[in-house]
Amino acid sequence: MGLFSKPIIDVVQWQPQGDEVIYAYHHPERNLSTATQLLVHESQEALLFSKGQLLGKFGPGKHQLKTENLPILRTLYGFPFGGVNPFTAEVWFVNKVQTFAIDWTIASLPYFDVDYNTQLPLIASGQYGLKIVDTEKFIINFVGTRYEFTQDDMTNQSYGEICSKAKSMILQYMLNNKIGFMQISAFLDKLSEELRSQIAPFWSNLGLELVKFYVNAIEIDKTTPQGQQIADAISQQAAQKITGRTWQQEQMFDTANNAIDGFSNMGGNGGGLLGGLMAVQMMSGMASGGGGVGAGMMQPAYNQPAMGGAGNANAAGAVAAGAATVVRDIYCGACSKKYKSNQAFCPHCGHKYNPCPKCGTDNADHAKRCVSCGTPLAAGSGMANVCPSCGQPVAPGARFCGSCGAPIPVQDVNVCSRCGAQLQPRDKFCPVCGQKRG
Repeated sequence: MGLFSKPIIDVVQWQPQGDEVIYAYHHPERNLSTATQLLVHESQEALLFSKGQLLGKFGPGKHQLKTENLPILRTLYGFPFGGVNPFTAEVWFVNKVQTFAIDWTIASLPYFDVDYNTQLPLIASGQYGLKIVDTEKFIINFVGTRYEFTQDDMTNQSYGEICSKAKSMILQYMLNNKIGFMQISAFLDKLSEELRSQIAPFWSNLGLELVKFYVNAIEIDKTTPQGQQIADAISQQAAQKITGRTWQQEQMFDTANNAIDGFSNMGGNGGGLLGGLMAVQMMSGMASGGGGVGAGMMQPAYNQPAMGGAGNANAAGAVAAGAATVVRDIYCGACSKKYKSNQAFCPHCGHKYNPCPKCGTDNADHAKRCVSCGTPLAAGSGMANVCPSCGQPVAPGARFCGSCGAPIPVQDVNVCSRCGAQLQPRDKFCPVCGQKRG
């Protein structure tokens, strides 16, 4: 069969069908003539190639493929003026509609976070928009030999470039600016601008313009068990801050609830009644910080300092005399963030270190009892009636320490024996805690 055994078509056009975004379409017919009508619709551009050369570009409208419009045909085929001359050519239609909502997602962003002091698995996502500005460069450098080029083809080919650039830029931006996970959402606009400037040249070399690039979210990657566990821990920490309870108290209440359930399932009404009574006793011990089960649960699960730190000389004197000051990690009683015990103020929120004289836990300014061990505290100072020799709490009005037997100095008569508040000579009861004046 000859080269032109197929009929020479009269009209060449492309009308996209369906919802799929198609950027370029190769017309299947190659046998054309100088009488062929080329119909180019709005937002389209047609490119005519023959023997590896670009014969011409055609914008929206109706065009006839004659030698007057395409003088290069006379060079390639030796066509004279006039007449209907057959030739072989390829017609590409390019969709120049601007797209706005191409999604991108990048996982596996390990980042050592400055807020949580641990490595977090992050995932970033967003959208970008493209517009074809150089159809010849787009067809030659990007589309290649395909007969149809869709949005999926474009995103698959460009994913490696976007992933590499975005991952590197996001991590460098957070590290260089010391931005933690909790604050990164406030910097998404600036981060988007930085990424757009880095990725735009890649698209420009392919004949496209990156009209926008957005980072919509940077979140914990919950697709792995580790990521889900970290996300749950962050959520639990936020809930504890809202309710004002510590991690130790949460564990304490969970243990009590489990005990109630276990005792209730011992069988019969007797088991339920026994379980209820034991749970009430347990919760009472937990709340008071007294002996038994509750006292054990009130102890902190992390090492707290033995009253070290600048600005706490008086508190440190309440610990065993001559004991070496040990610098340890403590958790702020106001913001719950960690800092060292040799710091007089929390570096995160400015809260003054208010230590328990027994375990060194930092407490809120007006706490009456230590949140970890239940030791009574003087309001606003963190100090209680303690033995100057061994540092153990002593009962109000006691003359000797019940732990080591050391004598207890007689307190100022104008100071409350329970909470340490200043009394006026006429006061019969403490105006702060109601203790009767001795």
